[in-house]
Amino acid sequence: MVRADQPESPGDSRHPAEARSTKASAGSPTSSGHHPRIAQPHDDGKEGPIAAAEEAAARISTPAQPLGPPGRPFDWRSPFFIGVAATAGVAVTVGAIWLLGIAAQALLLIALGLFLAVGLEPAVSWFVARGFRRWAAVTSVFVILLALLAGFLAAAIPPLVQQGTHLVDTVPQYVQQINDANSVLGQLNERFQVQQNVEQFLKGSSSGLVSGVLSVGGALVGTFADVIIVLVLTGYFLADLPRIRAAIYRLVPYDRRPRAILLGDEILAKVGGYVLGNVVISVVIATATFIWLVSFGVPYPLLLAILVGLFDLIPVIGSAVAGVLVALAALTVSAPVCLATVGFFVAYKFFEDYLLSPKVFGRVLKLPALVTIVALLIGGALLGIVGALVALPIAAALLLLTQQLLLPRLDRHQAAPAGTGNKA
Repeated sequence: MVRADQPESPGDSRHPAEARSTKASAGSPTSSGHHPRIAQPHDDGKEGPIAAAEEAAARISTPAQPLGPPGRPFDWRSPFFIGVAATAGVAVTVGAIWLLGIAAQALLLIALGLFLAVGLEPAVSWFVARGFRRWAAVTSVFVILLALLAGFLAAAIPPLVQQGTHLVDTVPQYVQQINDANSVLGQLNERFQVQQNVEQFLKGSSSGLVSGVLSVGGALVGTFADVIIVLVLTGYFLADLPRIRAAIYRLVPYDRRPRAILLGDEILAKVGGYVLGNVVISVVIATATFIWLVSFGVPYPLLLAILVGLFDLIPVIGSAVAGVLVALAALTVSAPVCLATVGFFVAYKFFEDYLLSPKVFGRVLKLPALVTIVALLIGGALLGIVGALVALPIAAALLLLTQQLLLPRLDRHQAAPAGTGNKA
């Protein structure tokens, strides 16, 4: 036992009061530099040089910084670090490319979930501004989305079941007409041997049909699973978006952080405005289509209107594809109604491109027409429908960064050094 009038230890160079203060707090994890729940029993004799480092660790541990202050930074310009960095850079690049190839599908789902979360953020912020808590605002937005999805399913499933039942009921009539030589189908069957060729095809490719059906079923299950994953990710991103935003901005150096916040928030606002604007345009065309189809008695107007609204979310080509599908449905009524429907979609396309879209997107994205077309082509070629969907906000973000960062730097005038000038 050490008495109060004896030195603390032969090799202890600290002030006696400091040493006693350290020993008095021996119950804390950093009082001796050796955590009481790690590698016990603690023996200074066996640890050797580590014991001296632990004493230094106890000295630098303070209540304000229990894990000690940051140390002196490494000299990254030394030849050793330069060589290691070059070698590691090549290895990391190759590994990153390999990992990206493996995790491409998962990363695409994560990016799509983040994109949708940023797009829905203005709606969540609208609820928050009216007194909702963050979780309540996110829940309200998702309840609205699920209600819209339930409405679509309620409109789509009954017609599909009805059409499928009608097809099953009419198959015997088609078979009877094929076997009747006086009918049109029977004459076509006798001339082209339709029934015999179909039977041979089914017998020769039964395994291929089974595998094809299984492949389609697997694709549908995979698509449904991807949709659920994207919705879950969107919910998590929406609920934690303020913290994610702050964490991303904290990665920017302190002196550049204010400028990064201004640019980043502007980009997020553009993405949110694009998504909400796209939804507004889709609602407008879906409503106009429903009124048109009801006026001319085209079957299943609600289902077709919802399909038109969903297809219109895809820029440029979405409404055109939807117009073809609706025109085919209108053909079941009469040829004049089909032609009138085609004219309706052509007129609406001009209205959307030259009046509606510039009003909705002009103030948000501010994209030239050439940039819009090029972005859609590149996005569609890289990622298909998803690429075409996110191409315009990405192009708007790149254009903003080019205008605010690259062009001012290129246009910056550098004064010529003193004593120099243009000589004749």
